[in-house]
Amino acid sequence: MDVLVIGKVRTAAVILSAAALTLTACGSDSATAPAGGSTPSSPPESAVSGTLSGAGASSQDSAMQAWIAGFGETHPGASVQYSPDGSGAGREALLGGGVQFAGSDAYLDEEETAAAAEVCGPDGALHIPAYISPIAVAFNLPGIEELNLDADTIAKIFRTEITSWNDPAITAANPGAELPDIPISPVHRGDESGTTENFTEYLAAAAPETWTEEPSGEWPAGIGNGENASGTGGVVSLVSSTEGAVTYADASAAGNLGRVNVLVGSDYVPLSPEAAAKAVEASTPAAGAGRPEADMAMDLDRDTAQTGAYPIVLVSYHVYCTAYEDAETVDLVKAFGQYVVSEEGQAAAEAAAGNAPLSEALRGQATSALEGISVLQR
Repeated sequence: MDVLVIGKVRTAAVILSAAALTLTACGSDSATAPAGGSTPSSPPESAVSGTLSGAGASSQDSAMQAWIAGFGETHPGASVQYSPDGSGAGREALLGGGVQFAGSDAYLDEEETAAAAEVCGPDGALHIPAYISPIAVAFNLPGIEELNLDADTIAKIFRTEITSWNDPAITAANPGAELPDIPISPVHRGDESGTTENFTEYLAAAAPETWTEEPSGEWPAGIGNGENASGTGGVVSLVSSTEGAVTYADASAAGNLGRVNVLVGSDYVPLSPEAAAKAVEASTPAAGAGRPEADMAMDLDRDTAQTGAYPIVLVSYHVYCTAYEDAETVDLVKAFGQYVVSEEGQAAAEAAAGNAPLSEALRGQATSALEGISVLQR
């Protein structure tokens, strides 16, 4: 990505399309009459106002709609717009000045971190974990709802080194399963995607002899059969209409597709919010210079042997500037960010998307980090 300059605003292709944005609806409060029959009074309205614009990860889309609705109920003077264009597009829009926050399934790399210091002030950008979810290895085999696979087999499937569903490596892990003799058609993301980066991080860590490419948000050229689609919905739709196809996607969007149980240690672990949370508990702070002290970007242990942990998991962030031009924007960013990580906000997302809610410790750390966002001093 090109180095960005202060205040540069991308063209209309980068800035959010009005048709793609989802706006909050103003909430209404119902007053109840207190004892004594006095006139009912409405609860005090939030002083937060304005419009907050964001773009990024499509994996967050279902959760984002729940957050937008819930935030609007308690902040009727404020609205939030979000365009699920993909993690890479969201980070680019934030660093180009086109939006006020980005949703991203991967944290900023070194070049992006340096660019953030130019756009967001000397402390740069702040990563707040907002959405934790397992990534499903999802397939279309009528009559088969789940399969057991190890990391090496998954890597060989996506490299097209294993090309049939009744390959010995698959049948050996699934005794008794009636696997058809039909071709495997792996489907990957065609756009830059944090989901791709998380998935290839897993393959590189857990199957290093087979998956020799560096983890990346862009699918490596020449790997696989070339079948691809844009966005989480795109790959799920293509696999859903193609018998024998397989992809990787946020579990909340995988619909009725079959799911892979992943070998961890000596057990095959099915995906679940609880298993994803176990993997996140073993994470460490992300390395790299230029991050603010309160930053919450994290690195996951992809080749963990922890019992019950599901290692193909994404931690999707809301990426905010550490400073904004005016106090109104700062107040709006803080209010929305703190609602998202609150117990109420996480419960709303779980109900809508089935993600793993943040732990109490992570919620507290995120709330504190958001409090540090301030007005930019020129």
